[in-house]
Amino acid sequence: MPEHIHNGRNIELLIPASSLEVLKIAVVFGADAVYIGGEAFGLRAKAKNFTLDEMKQGVEFAHAHDVKVYVTANILAHNDDLDGARQYFVELKEVGMDALIISDPGMFTIAKEILPDIDIHISTQANNTNYATFNFWYRMGAKRVVTARELSLEEILEIRKNIPDDMEIETFIHGAMCISYSGRCLLSSFMAGRDANQGACTHPCRWKYSVVEESRPGEYMPVFENERGTYIFNSKDLCMIEHIPEMVESGIDSFKIEGRMKTALYVATVARTYRLAIDDYLRDPEYYKSRIGFYKSEISKCTYRQYTTGFFFGKPDENTQIYDSNTYEHEYTYLGIVGECDGNGHYSVEQRNKFSVGETIEVMKPDGENIECTVKAITDEDGNPMESAPHPKQKLWIDLGTKLEQYDILRRRE
Repeated sequence: MPEHIHNGRNIELLIPASSLEVLKIAVVFGADAVYIGGEAFGLRAKAKNFTLDEMKQGVEFAHAHDVKVYVTANILAHNDDLDGARQYFVELKEVGMDALIISDPGMFTIAKEILPDIDIHISTQANNTNYATFNFWYRMGAKRVVTARELSLEEILEIRKNIPDDMEIETFIHGAMCISYSGRCLLSSFMAGRDANQGACTHPCRWKYSVVEESRPGEYMPVFENERGTYIFNSKDLCMIEHIPEMVESGIDSFKIEGRMKTALYVATVARTYRLAIDDYLRDPEYYKSRIGFYKSEISKCTYRQYTTGFFFGKPDENTQIYDSNTYEHEYTYLGIVGECDGNGHYSVEQRNKFSVGETIEVMKPDGENIECTVKAITDEDGNPMESAPHPKQKLWIDLGTKLEQYDILRRRE
């Protein structure tokens, strides 16, 4: 992966991966680095997560493409987590990742002891809101700090001016926002008995709420007048695709995408769009400006919950919340990833949603090209013709009448 230099700093595009398959898509579709979780001590307990063997495979694949891999171990640890964390870090010695993402000072101390040569990045979960905090972590030996999501670009620029040049700043630029401070939330623990700070968030901030007056039990009154109820904590998703210049000029080293539980289609769409936008801006700011409509159109082709610029240009107001629904916008359906070719124009696909012979679908390529194709033929693994592919995860061979490449994504407009 080539470097993307601006004012002497390399701009990194950092993409999440929920599985080995998604990691490969992130790498192929433009990531400079990916972040993944193991089966313990990360903050996405419901994500598929990686076994140690899958981590090794992922690191090997990424490094073959000059892409870095960061492993999350960012829970807020309790006493009985510490012995397990020590053992986990010993196991991670053989993985070969490029950095650990940690929020807890105790976990940080153990990681430094067990893995002294591995870079450590301080998670947003540690509430990093000022340059003194950045300098503290620098003195402790951290290479990078992830900004709290509550910071403005002006504040980030001030941090950059007051920390060492070789200290890196990582900032979320796209994805789900949390209604709690930098993701530290007790709602899930209180309402569902599952602790967000231990990786088991049930996202109660997305649920529907009403108000009950104490003397009138059973009378539910909407907080905001609407026939569908009120989702008072439900933030819009962050999207900074229109503001790449401001992000680059603020001194951020790593542009981070949220979404370690997202599909390959989401990851491919977001990674590819930001890759194009960053590269276009660094090459020619005017060309970038002329393509903003294209980037916005492309980024909306994955599931999202309406968009906001978060805290970057000041404190959010009521327009950053969604009060009437908890649904995602959904323009395209993910059909599968292209695998090997049999030499006769037929390609293997592990199908994700139903599609049929004669249907028009779209091939999404890593370089930014989208190709509309008609499905000419589908066969099962034994070569038997099929009219449609109704069973998820079924292994198929397809003919789209055009040349495909491994890791191309198949999708359909809804």
